[in-house]
Amino acid sequence: MNQIIFGIFVYIVIVLSATFHEYAHGLMAFQLGDDTAKRMGRLTLNPIAHLDIFGTVIVPILFTLTAGSFIGWAKPVPYNPLNLSDKRFGSLKVALAGPSANIAIAIILGLLIRFSGGMLMQGVVLELISFITYVNIFLALFNLIPIPPLDGSKILFDLIPSSERILNQVGFVGVFIALVISFYVLSPIAQFVFSIITGMGSF
Repeated sequence: MNQIIFGIFVYIVIVLSATFHEYAHGLMAFQLGDDTAKRMGRLTLNPIAHLDIFGTVIVPILFTLTAGSFIGWAKPVPYNPLNLSDKRFGSLKVALAGPSANIAIAIILGLLIRFSGGMLMQGVVLELISFITYVNIFLALFNLIPIPPLDGSKILFDLIPSSERILNQVGFVGVFIALVISFYVLSPIAQFVFSIITGMGSF
């Protein structure tokens, strides 16, 4: 496949996967009683509403064109934890909703690969579906890294409240730490999860 066309495909996959991720956050908050995302026009699958200049434009394009890799995120969906019906674990549920959406996409497509028996997907189609599956696994794992502002930090804060004061001191440097972790740690884990879901050796 032409390198430029594949790069465009990679970027579209990242943007749409990140959009589903953020929509899931807003939907969970809405189901728990908070309509902040809906009132702000963020309870939508329109990618433009979730656009983040750094995470949805600069980083994905830069990594795709220079490193031949991919990573990215969308603008976080706002919600008011005070409005959530579940005061104890509401924020935890909202935080988990995003990565769970990516995992759900990966499982659906991965099982389709596993049980299609080559009848539905072969060649380029199989390669593209496999890539979408892998990207969603990777994005889910990336967002579960317990470093602000990623979802993993919010989950950790809910489980261990005392960790919030310490991790918030990391500041913007945390994003770069997360990127380093994604390059050197997440890839083999994502490959393992991919093989478990699809039955393929690796991506």
